[in-house]
Amino acid sequence: MSSRQDATPASQTLSRGIRLLEELADARTPLTIDDLATRVGLHRSVAYRLLRTLEDHGLVTRDAAGAVRLGTGLAALAAGVAADLQAEALPELTAAANELGMTCFLVVLDHDECVTLLSVEPRHATTTVAQRPGTRHPVTRGAPGRAILAQMPPGRWPDAADARLAAEVADTAERGWATSHDEVIPTLRAVAAPLSVQGRQPAAVAAVYVATDRDDAAIGSRLTAAAEAIRRAL
Repeated sequence: MSSRQDATPASQTLSRGIRLLEELADARTPLTIDDLATRVGLHRSVAYRLLRTLEDHGLVTRDAAGAVRLGTGLAALAAGVAADLQAEALPELTAAANELGMTCFLVVLDHDECVTLLSVEPRHATTTVAQRPGTRHPVTRGAPGRAILAQMPPGRWPDAADARLAAEVADTAERGWATSHDEVIPTLRAVAAPLSVQGRQPAAVAAVYVATDRDDAAIGSRLTAAAEAIRRAL
């Protein structure tokens, strides 16, 4: 499986615009044009022209001081990504998050990465872990990655998959859920259940947390039930 970073972009201009959006998403705070130009490695005038185009389409906004932030147009685009999957997953994730007291999220496969498509934090929990939609990490790391790989033949796995990972994926397939500790983000734990829907890329339903009295098997069972409910609905 080849990474989306391996190939030369067909459109350098489009690629640069997307990189600007990715930098703004990662920063999670407004950035100046100079900051963005430096981060992406562009001349300021080039970054400015790209940002003006993105601004025309509502994908970024600028305040009175010139600081740039993501625009609401992105929300409309994101809502259209697997809209039926998001619609069916939202009530199930909400119920699971409130029952477990953990942030629950939906992960889909994009090339060799796990991408968070939808995330729900529990309503009354005093401490929760934020999981931002659009977050990416390699499919070879973390519980969601193992839950996704468990749905795929080894021939489709990334080259980075080793024997240890293969054994963990086999365990995931046998028991129906995966777990990880301190893999994607230090101090955080995760449990994930596979979500297989005919005609779609492999996905997973997951929960992320710092500490809990619940054991992994109980969390895995609840997430498996949520995944099955989503699969039936679709």
